[in-house]
Amino acid sequence: MPESPVPAATRPAKRDGAVDALRAFAILGVVLGHWLVTAFVADGSGTRLRVTSPLKTMPELAPISWVLQTLAVFFLVGGYAAGKGSRPGEPWTPRLRRRLARFARPLPILLAAWLPVSAALAWAGLSADTIRTLVELVLSPLWFLAVYVVLTAATPLIAAVWNRLGLWGAVLLVAATAAVDLGRFALGMPGWTGWATVLTGWLVPFYLGIGWAAGALGSRRSGVVLLSWGAAATALLILFAGYPASMVGVPGAEVSNLSPPTLAAVAFGIAQAGLALLLHGPLTRWTRHARVGAAVSAANRSAMTIFLWHQTALLAVTVGALLLYGRLPGLHTAPDRPGWIFERLPWLPVYAVALAALWTMVREFEGPRRSGRDADHTGDAITAPYMSRKAP
Repeated sequence: MPESPVPAATRPAKRDGAVDALRAFAILGVVLGHWLVTAFVADGSGTRLRVTSPLKTMPELAPISWVLQTLAVFFLVGGYAAGKGSRPGEPWTPRLRRRLARFARPLPILLAAWLPVSAALAWAGLSADTIRTLVELVLSPLWFLAVYVVLTAATPLIAAVWNRLGLWGAVLLVAATAAVDLGRFALGMPGWTGWATVLTGWLVPFYLGIGWAAGALGSRRSGVVLLSWGAAATALLILFAGYPASMVGVPGAEVSNLSPPTLAAVAFGIAQAGLALLLHGPLTRWTRHARVGAAVSAANRSAMTIFLWHQTALLAVTVGALLLYGRLPGLHTAPDRPGWIFERLPWLPVYAVALAALWTMVREFEGPRRSGRDADHTGDAITAPYMSRKAP
């Protein structure tokens, strides 16, 4: 028997369940992406782990990265939430301070936890190189938060540009990214110049989110145009311009689409933005069912904890099993054959259990407790439920 929709009286006012769902899917993509394509190979001594990826030895698996690389969705929803939370004439600083406070609380807990963990791993006999690699894996996703904070802080300026230029602003950002790639790949510019695209590239979906919040891009036509043009541009860049097919970094690859983001990653993000716009209507109807809405809300309330600690859960299982049982298939063996995928899949529920255990220990640091009346109902792309201006 199908679930009945949540009665309007029981739903939080002005909640946009579809945006919550998009955020939850983006979180799931990041977590599963890291858990699936981050492979560890242990040496015979059991004290050293090197990191590799099945995408390196089996490039035919690149389509997996097309499904699980969801960063553009984060930035799209982040721009949407920031745009809805910004009101002309209202000061942005207090609202920004409340949002950034949600980053300030959990981050030090993660960093503080890894100090004794690193010491314990050294005591257990893991090599210094291995410990350094593990810490880098934990810290590497934090670049996303830094970029997100910068873009969120600049919301009033970005909104002003949208009001003046509209979609032409996105065209200029894509052109800037293309210019950086041209200089880096064709004109011999230093490799470090490519890091300019960390801002120009991820600003594209954030900027589109600002426009979406302003009332543009809400039509089905906008979604179709962004999806078709973005997908076509991505395909052309991969087939004829030499960009990698994988949308995540591959160890040892000469070029990564993600570090820093390339023009192909930006085009792919535009396609993802178009798909998100097309899914907004169906997701709105889907999340009106009680169980679905409750699950999506729970994922959003714990979004920051999941994002910060999912790598630690992965490493806890990997290192703990190595120290207790030695090398195990799918966990410490080279991903050099298709069978490795089937060996890795059973470990995903184990990672999830480890993450749930970590969540129970650190969830109180997700954010300050506030009454419903005092809560910031505008939310943000990672840390809080999002509220639209109109009731669903």
